[in-house]
Amino acid sequence: MAKAFRDLDAQPETRALEHGKWLAILLEHKATLRRTKRFEARARAARLLHAAQVEDTDIRAERGLDRTMFLNLATCDWIRKRHGLLITGPAGVGKSWLTCALGHKACREDFSVVYHRAPRLFAARALARGDGRYARMLKAMARTRTKHPH
Repeated sequence: MAKAFRDLDAQPETRALEHGKWLAILLEHKATLRRTKRFEARARAARLLHAAQVEDTDIRAERGLDRTMFLNLATCDWIRKRHGLLITGPAGVGKSWLTCALGHKACREDFSVVYHRAPRLFAARALARGDGRYARMLKAMARTRTKHPH
């Protein structure tokens, strides 16, 4: 907040503002900074393969993608309802990209995200079963918060 205060104080047009307005601007700056940091931490922890965004999705692409379904998934209501999501299709149609776009959106909605490509997930599960880490792996996956915090 101190940095935001100095930034505001350096602007001639904000010096004339009332104290209440200054405080409101400072508090909004702090809230925005917290949301941004929380999103960045969630996105890093998710380890999403692509920096894809829902807003950049070309729904007209020849993916066989249902526009209404994708836009519905982008609301993250399926997460609030504690449903899972499995995206399938032939190679090269953009499954990973779509998954990452939805993952980023979920991070922005303040949900924890875990991204796994099926082959690596199955290999990791098999390895964990073999060396006795399977229960720990399942616990770690279960810790991903699926309830919206607000």
